[in-house]
Amino acid sequence: MTDLLTSIQAALGLPYTPIPFTSSGALPSAFAVTDLACASIATAGQAVSQLLHRQTGRLPSLEVDRRLASFWFATSIRPVGWSVPPLWDPVAGDYATKDGWIRLHTNAPHHRAAAESVLGACADRAAMASQVAKWAKTDLELAVVEAGGCAAEMRSWAQWQTHPQGIAVNAEPLIHFAANASQNTKAWQGSVARPLAGIKVLDLTRVLAGPTASRFLAGLGADVLRIDPPTWNEPGVVPEVTLGKRCARLDLHDKTDRAVFESLLKDADILLHGYRADALERLGYGVTERQALAPGLIDVCLNAYGWSGPWQNRRGFDSLVQMSSGIAEAGQQWKKADKPTPLPVQALDHATGYLMAAAAITLLGSGGSARLSLARTAKLLIEHGAGTDEALRAEDDSDQGLLIEQTPWGPAHRLHVPLKITGTPVQWTLPAAELGSHRAQWW
Repeated sequence: MTDLLTSIQAALGLPYTPIPFTSSGALPSAFAVTDLACASIATAGQAVSQLLHRQTGRLPSLEVDRRLASFWFATSIRPVGWSVPPLWDPVAGDYATKDGWIRLHTNAPHHRAAAESVLGACADRAAMASQVAKWAKTDLELAVVEAGGCAAEMRSWAQWQTHPQGIAVNAEPLIHFAANASQNTKAWQGSVARPLAGIKVLDLTRVLAGPTASRFLAGLGADVLRIDPPTWNEPGVVPEVTLGKRCARLDLHDKTDRAVFESLLKDADILLHGYRADALERLGYGVTERQALAPGLIDVCLNAYGWSGPWQNRRGFDSLVQMSSGIAEAGQQWKKADKPTPLPVQALDHATGYLMAAAAITLLGSGGSARLSLARTAKLLIEHGAGTDEALRAEDDSDQGLLIEQTPWGPAHRLHVPLKITGTPVQWTLPAAELGSHRAQWW
């Protein structure tokens, strides 16, 4: 745990600070998933503590609950009388090929269509499995990716170390900071109780990592406005990740909506985005354009496979990076299983999200940008030791305390936050919301 924490603190330029971790137990895994959860959440809290120290001269103390950290890396919401839709598309998952294993990520309709353009229409997993079995894993991965889909063959950590993308990721820092030429930074308007009050966060992220970051920022008082394309939806995670935010839709191919977006960007203090490395450039909102529209903007971004190397523009998700980087293969060996064994939670997403939030908070007052990737977070996890076969499960939360939340889908319980910052409660004024349920404007 200490090595993980100090590595993350060093990546953020934060001073080494021991942080107490309360309770006990860990998620069963080949890798130290609960330690990663605690360290990433703790470091996000430390960034808040350092901000308050700069602004008030007071350095609040911190502590993180290990059990709650584990649960929040799975899900924090417990519906009452309703259910969250399934997280996965019916045909998403791991499949045996002629020479190994591959994972197909088909949650988005256009990603499923891409896979089926290669494999043929598949009504269910059995039909998909019969088609996948005809392929070699490397050939199928390439074919699906070239069709615009998302796939990853299972590689070992040793194989990833010799892969051109693995080599590129190894050379990248955990967090790449860059200074902003503009000195147009905003005076602090917050308080000890709400340290991010007055901060406008424009959130262009999807699914888990970026939304985890913006959820944390919202819990500290930031005004978070999430923007999605007109038809995007992710029903399996929306109740989890929209807590504390307003959610609007804009079509950045539409002239009128582009004008609205540019107006929002001009007034934003923090921009979070998780597009592939070249996506905003193709939309006309590259780094140069963003800095011209919003001098002093804190620009924090992530992608799946890193910011250099042949896969820097490849589509990817947590589960795919686990397959590519050796995590699923190591899990299979650890569990002595006959199939890929991923982490018990999507820890790369959650950890990277808290690191994004920490980076954004660290940049307040100075401006600049930060880049992170799921693949680089995977390297951090893999290199910091083995996990445990303890029996703590993410659903064992009956004694963790629950808060009532009135959501659009019905009432729900929300677990208490694992992070305690003296004098600064992490709490949200807005319940989770449907995508597109608000207007695209700042409060």
